[in-house]
Amino acid sequence: MAEEKKGFFSRLKAGLNKTRNNIVAGIDAVFNGASEIDDDFYEELEETLIMGDIGVNATSDIVERMKEEVKEKHLHYPHECKELLVESIKEQMRVEDMAYDFEKKQSVIFIIGVNGVGKTTSVGKLASILKEQGRKVLIAAADTFRAAAGEQLAEWANRAGVDMIGGSDGADPASVIYDAVNAAKARNVDVLICDTAGRLHNKKNLMEELKKMNRVIDREFPNTHRENLIVLDGTTGQNALAQAREFGEVANLTGIILTKMDGTAKGGIAVAIQSELNVPVKYIGVGEKIDDLQKFNADDFVNALFDIEEVKPIFTDHDELI
Repeated sequence: MAEEKKGFFSRLKAGLNKTRNNIVAGIDAVFNGASEIDDDFYEELEETLIMGDIGVNATSDIVERMKEEVKEKHLHYPHECKELLVESIKEQMRVEDMAYDFEKKQSVIFIIGVNGVGKTTSVGKLASILKEQGRKVLIAAADTFRAAAGEQLAEWANRAGVDMIGGSDGADPASVIYDAVNAAKARNVDVLICDTAGRLHNKKNLMEELKKMNRVIDREFPNTHRENLIVLDGTTGQNALAQAREFGEVANLTGIILTKMDGTAKGGIAVAIQSELNVPVKYIGVGEKIDDLQKFNADDFVNALFDIEEVKPIFTDHDELI
């Protein structure tokens, strides 16, 4: 398992190479080009972070935290405070332990997001993660709008080694949820993961679908822990943030699955999304294999971004997360 996690960290570090060139090279230029810590230094640093897709709000919080540390430690030269910047970014992104409560409770997870971001594959990968933790998992194929979505999901369910409840193309998604909920109760399932439609061009229809599905769960499966995880494509940068805002208007987002981080130059968006929406990144994906999705860990992400070697184990289990 340790080797697997180490391998994931290596893939993440390699995947963030373009982002590293996009952000870290600029940051190094700011630190190396300034002779003292002054307003010009902070202004250049802010501009570099914003241009690296880290976002205005996140950049402001990161730099303000860094300024406080510089004052407290009475630092005067830029090279003395680069470590403070790294720590400030980590602090901005850390995920609380309670963010993963659904792993220990009987839970229903809605996976939402537009088509093409890796939503269906994320359902299968998440099912595999939870199964490896000893949880009994069932998948509901409630995306009945997209042709062949059920077939694709069935393949991923098979890879993960979990059962799936589906419906015919065009069927009422709430009817699929009804069948899946009753199957989950009959089979004493720990986690029900629901794939949902990726439509966003008609928010009213999407909202009504989600409300209807939620009513079924409220009625048929009360007292279960609920999660709404949005899947976002890390290569799309600010578009991913816009999608999250749109879905946030129709669903109470509880977490983010950030996919396609292998090779993107826009990896800084992970910082921006968490800060702008106040929704934690819970999982990060770096490829198409079933084990290419892992729990997000801020320290590991930032270490991979800045090419800092870890001393402690990589991507530790939940009870060891910082």
